[in-house]
Amino acid sequence: MTDPTAPARRIAPFPHLRQDFAASLVVFLVALPLCVGVAVASGVPAELGLVTGIVGGIVTGLMRGSSLQVSGPAAGLTVLVFEAVREFGLPALGVIVLATGVLQIAMGALRLGRWFRAISVSVVEGMLAGIGLVLIAGQLYSVVGAKAPASGPEKIAGLPRALVDAAGNTATLASLALGAGTVAVLVGWKRLPAKVRTVPGPLAAVGLATLAALLLDLPVATVEVRGLLGSIQPPSLSAFGEAANVGLLGTIVAFTLIASAESLFSAAAVDRLHDGPRTAYDKELVAQGAGNAICGMLGALPMTAVIVRSAANVQAGARTKASRVLHGVWLLLFAALLPGVLAYIPLPALAGVLVHAGAKLVPVRALASLWREHRGEALILVVTAVSIVAVSMFEGVLVGLGLAVAKTAWEASHLRLEIVDKGAGPVQAYLSGNATFLRLPKILDSLESLPQDRPVELDLSGLHHLDHACRTALETWAERHSAAGTEPVKVTADKA
Repeated sequence: MTDPTAPARRIAPFPHLRQDFAASLVVFLVALPLCVGVAVASGVPAELGLVTGIVGGIVTGLMRGSSLQVSGPAAGLTVLVFEAVREFGLPALGVIVLATGVLQIAMGALRLGRWFRAISVSVVEGMLAGIGLVLIAGQLYSVVGAKAPASGPEKIAGLPRALVDAAGNTATLASLALGAGTVAVLVGWKRLPAKVRTVPGPLAAVGLATLAALLLDLPVATVEVRGLLGSIQPPSLSAFGEAANVGLLGTIVAFTLIASAESLFSAAAVDRLHDGPRTAYDKELVAQGAGNAICGMLGALPMTAVIVRSAANVQAGARTKASRVLHGVWLLLFAALLPGVLAYIPLPALAGVLVHAGAKLVPVRALASLWREHRGEALILVVTAVSIVAVSMFEGVLVGLGLAVAKTAWEASHLRLEIVDKGAGPVQAYLSGNATFLRLPKILDSLESLPQDRPVELDLSGLHHLDHACRTALETWAERHSAAGTEPVKVTADKA
């Protein structure tokens, strides 16, 4: 029973405000250059990247799901967005993103969020690796101030020529120096003292590059500024009319699958970084969908949960969702009050940030370890990545998923056939494991090689599963073997 004489305890409405406020500033400084860089690399106005970051912070950040992961425009979707804008035009981007959001909300409402955790990790890592390779190849052209070819193979094949051409042009060399310097700062930033590293690496790299370009008056391209309201382009009614386009529908499916998978895999990774509440996957999928639906209505970039920002949020000491909401507020204030600052940022610096981000998507060390332990999974990863580079994002992911399903089916049909022939009496054949149509050629080859003039005892009691195709094939073989004039094949009843 409560003591009426005891002083009443006052519970602060925001007990972790100090930690969340400090963390929000760190996340804002990490997100700012990435939002702008992803937008520019996607072929859309820089302000649209900020719009997506704002919506990801304020709208998705307020919703239930994962309390500490941060959403915004992601490097992982850059290639897909660029291809969509090039093929269907910028007005159609809003339709694609809006439809993606509606599908994500529907999947979350139908409780399908948890099923994304069943997607093969190798497929997801292969998808990110393929995106990373195409992103690196495309942004290297931006580093040297050249226009990138359309397809992945053309990007990679044309790189040597682009770098050779850059060597003979002063402006191109200045652009290359800024881009290379940005990558060098990002790579070396983690080796600097902790006090220096309180400034996020991407912000420091872009800030130093901008300062160098201004002080040295370098002839490099900078970000084009249109203003926040001038960049927002809600999709028109005519743009919605293109939704029946088969290619556009395929792009919507690709956006939905990739954005959802990346967000939920990110949530699982973030959960391992803290001891707070675990992610509610279906609610997180609804939150991502709501954010994408609003981004679509504003004609902005699609959003996903971003592991770089989320990890920075956790490491900066965030305790509640207030940190990610506040980071969205800071992005909004910057976009409203200081948009002119963007015009000073050199494009080669942003390209350098994305080259570094793309390199981190390629799991070189993990692939070497995976090859030693699980070569089948390593093969799926490599084939998925190569397919994305060679064909396209959507087809590459489908190839990876198909390989993963085929590998799982093959392993699930593990079968052992043991033949015991003592030289006299019946030949004994023991089948154990899972007899499916995938293993049918192996079974029949072995049984048909048995002597036709000897009786056979076929023991199926060790089988865990015997599908209809195998059962029918075994019965047909037994009839043919018995018809040769020997004793009928004796079959021991199976457990299936």
